[in-house]
Amino acid sequence: MSCLAFWAHATTGRYGGSLCLATPSDPKTFNDIVSTDAYSGAITAMLFEGLTTADPFTLKVIPHLARSWSVSPDGLQWTFYLRQDVTWFDGVGFSADDVLFTFNDVIYNPDIPSSSRDVLTINGKPLKVEKIDDHTVRFTLPVKFAPFLRAMSQTILPKHCLWDAVKHKKFSFTWGIDTPPDQIIGTGPFMLSEYHPGERLVFKRNPHYWKKSSQGEALPYLDRVIFLIIPDPQAQLLKFIDGELDSTSVEGRDYPLLKPLETKKNFHIYDAGADFGTNFLTFNQNPGRNPNTSKAFVDPVKLSWFTNLSFRRAIAHAIDKAKIIEILNNGFGLPQNGPMSPSSGFFYDPDVTAYDYDLEKARSILKQAGFHYHNGQTLEDPDGHPVEFNLYTADSGAASHLQVAAIIRSDMERLGMKVNLVPVEFNTLVNKLMSSFDWDAVMIGLTGGVEPHFGQNVWHSSGGLHLWNPHQDKAATAWEARIDEIYDQGAKELDESKRKVLYDEFQRIVAEELPVIYTVLNMDMYAVRNKFGNLNPSVNGGPFHNIEEIYKK
Repeated sequence: MSCLAFWAHATTGRYGGSLCLATPSDPKTFNDIVSTDAYSGAITAMLFEGLTTADPFTLKVIPHLARSWSVSPDGLQWTFYLRQDVTWFDGVGFSADDVLFTFNDVIYNPDIPSSSRDVLTINGKPLKVEKIDDHTVRFTLPVKFAPFLRAMSQTILPKHCLWDAVKHKKFSFTWGIDTPPDQIIGTGPFMLSEYHPGERLVFKRNPHYWKKSSQGEALPYLDRVIFLIIPDPQAQLLKFIDGELDSTSVEGRDYPLLKPLETKKNFHIYDAGADFGTNFLTFNQNPGRNPNTSKAFVDPVKLSWFTNLSFRRAIAHAIDKAKIIEILNNGFGLPQNGPMSPSSGFFYDPDVTAYDYDLEKARSILKQAGFHYHNGQTLEDPDGHPVEFNLYTADSGAASHLQVAAIIRSDMERLGMKVNLVPVEFNTLVNKLMSSFDWDAVMIGLTGGVEPHFGQNVWHSSGGLHLWNPHQDKAATAWEARIDEIYDQGAKELDESKRKVLYDEFQRIVAEELPVIYTVLNMDMYAVRNKFGNLNPSVNGGPFHNIEEIYKK
């Protein structure tokens, strides 16, 4: 913004006020390293920062806690020059020791579960991280690593606060939701000041935040940011209409209700484009057993269905994406066929296998695979077992998950299957997926992004978020082994056009093998009160990606 009005108001009227938002679930943890759910991540993003970040519009990597960097001619040594004006919330200075601690003692610690370790392990080797001086850090890579700079957005944690927890092997349980807010120490623009489970989280302005406006003003401008915990999307919508919330995400089905109210209620609806996140159905293909009970995670009969590609292809043909977009999204949405969104740009492949909605084709595929119909109605497998399973989804968050699951269940039952739809609280669902592995099928979503490699914890067979069969010692299938190779090669390939070829192949494999069966992409739409300045929404960051610069008019 370069108009004269910006300068006229630069020193008056910008400080103070609050922003009231909603989150559909309590955070599961305030420990960003062990966090695996998007709701916890949205909260910790207020508190913690990385060495780099991405421009929300160009997606280009830019400096953050590092003021600059240099790279050796062979591309293997990267030297970061850290900002010297950054302090942790408790007043201790940010330094190279914090960077070394985060990588060497936490991320690469085998006793600490971390999705970051999947992303930051190259050819099975960690990055070598060394301190040059108090504000200079050198990373040595085992091989060239194309996504390296983007990966340096990794959250940095305070050594002086967490070293004892690591030393005594308690880190994974540190900064849980029962931690007093003033003990959670970051460098971000806001500090957690209150947390009332099931009710709200309150953040207060960090008075010593390092970032300044283009006019040299201390940031952030707002005094407080409040997140009300509201699981029901319709309740969120009503609270926004009533003025209790300053912003809400807008689902397509709610657009006709909200659009006529823009002037009267003094807000604007922003359409940022297709969501990065993916929504899908997946089946549990985990062949393991519970070490405590020796009981199989998945009933062997069901496992034989879920691991059968023909079964999964039949399900793919039973998903009426056009109906979901029209009925649930009011026409706002796109059918999704592969693991990346069109908003991802360069690496997105639009030409993957698509599955048309065709129940007759689905029945034909099942019959060819040996399934048959008892009394012409009940689908049975080749051994005569009726096809019945539980379909889990979250009862909070996007209402569309539960509603999409209901539509798909209806069509699966038209195929002769008995599908028990089981809504559960989001954190309970995460526990099933990540810990107990006690589930048959699930309807859920994952966040996405620009860089394919950052999905390695999902797509590499050893990854912790390889939902259908996680933590494999060796790839269970040939196609999973090939994706492992693609991710290993893609990380080392610096030629973008060659990386594009690799990641296009990855997207085609996923679409053909169907470890997850995609539904539709939602559109990122937000309604925001017209009382905030410096608002400039992007699909890569939403309406508040620059929350430290936003002020109340």
